[in-house]
Amino acid sequence: MTRTVEEHREAVHRLLETSLATAPQRTETVELVQAAGRILAVDVRAPGSLPPFDNSQMDGYAVRAADLAPASGQAVQLHVSDPIPAGIAAPVLAAGHAAPIMTGAMLPAGADAVVPIERAVPDTFFTDGQRPGATVCFPDGAAAGDFVRRSGSDIRAGTVALAAGTRLGALQLGLLAALGIPAVQVRAPFRVLLLSTGDEVVEPGRELAPGQIHDANSTLLAVSLQEAGAEVARARIVTDSPDNFRAQLREDLEAHPVDLVLTSGGISMGAYEVVRLALASDGVQFLPVAMQPGGPQGIGTVHGIPFLGFPGNPVSSLVSFEVFLRPALGALTGRPAPRPQLPALLSEDAHSPAAKHQVRRGRYTPPAGAGTIGRVELVGGPGSHLLHALATSNALVHIPAGTAAVPAGAEVTVWLLDPADS
Repeated sequence: MTRTVEEHREAVHRLLETSLATAPQRTETVELVQAAGRILAVDVRAPGSLPPFDNSQMDGYAVRAADLAPASGQAVQLHVSDPIPAGIAAPVLAAGHAAPIMTGAMLPAGADAVVPIERAVPDTFFTDGQRPGATVCFPDGAAAGDFVRRSGSDIRAGTVALAAGTRLGALQLGLLAALGIPAVQVRAPFRVLLLSTGDEVVEPGRELAPGQIHDANSTLLAVSLQEAGAEVARARIVTDSPDNFRAQLREDLEAHPVDLVLTSGGISMGAYEVVRLALASDGVQFLPVAMQPGGPQGIGTVHGIPFLGFPGNPVSSLVSFEVFLRPALGALTGRPAPRPQLPALLSEDAHSPAAKHQVRRGRYTPPAGAGTIGRVELVGGPGSHLLHALATSNALVHIPAGTAAVPAGAEVTVWLLDPADS
């Protein structure tokens, strides 16, 4: 029975969800810069407070607010103490004194407010030679807490700074650095065994014999997986022998613990479909999905490990990854972020098999102004072999099942392959 795109996407999600829920979570500890884009494995509590001490929000004078509140309401003159730059332990401030203080410097004991330098008379700091015996005048009063950053006003020691499951970007890692945390425990990457199949497929760099082609799928899928935050534990080409395929699969799984086995090719209805011939008896399903390209799909488990089989044509493999596997990884592991989905006006007529969800490659142009939507130009035809068209695209154009034709100027949904183009 043919599945809809939505049904197969949900099946892929359930397959990986069940596996990840029952497998012990692998973690690793990495330095902060290496943690960019990773998912936090445990709650992180603040080992200290931020700020760690009361400090000045402005360049000015540290004062006792009570000294600036005379009964007469007159301007107040205070003796000038030694300055307090950032990075030193501030001495106690005596009553009747004001200490020049720099932004971020520790507030001295006894002080409870800061008066910005521009509110003092004079409104510039005294030099070292001028300071002995100098006084400074404050025409206005000050309230306790004025221009003071209180210790713990950002976060207090012992509270949760970041919760497990947080995606770590520059802002989150900056917080950890400010807390003095040099490394963080993150989820280990989702690990994939990637197998490309076919006697006709050879590695790039090798000379082609008649009837052979270079393997694009291993590179296409490996890079896609890496960009999605996954780790390719092993990638190789397997020949069209079911016995050889099963033996190599067993060997790879023994050597490389993984969360998913992903193959490309060998799953259609032909006589030499090695993956289908090797795994169908193990309970793996090989079924059609109402999608073009990417109709043939394989799904199940092998040796207890989730298995997905994608078609062998490169565009079909890439579309299968984007439509089925990438969304599941994002939802279940926190990486990657969903592809931006936007409306766009089609630049030309398009035709699609009415019973299938067609995914075309396109070049998206953002809207010219507010209140408008962008445009998308189809690149190449619907063929699943058009790698050059794929390489020059920045979007996938979706024509849903039940639609046989879309006229130029009609609105379609696009998934941006390059979020910068949004």
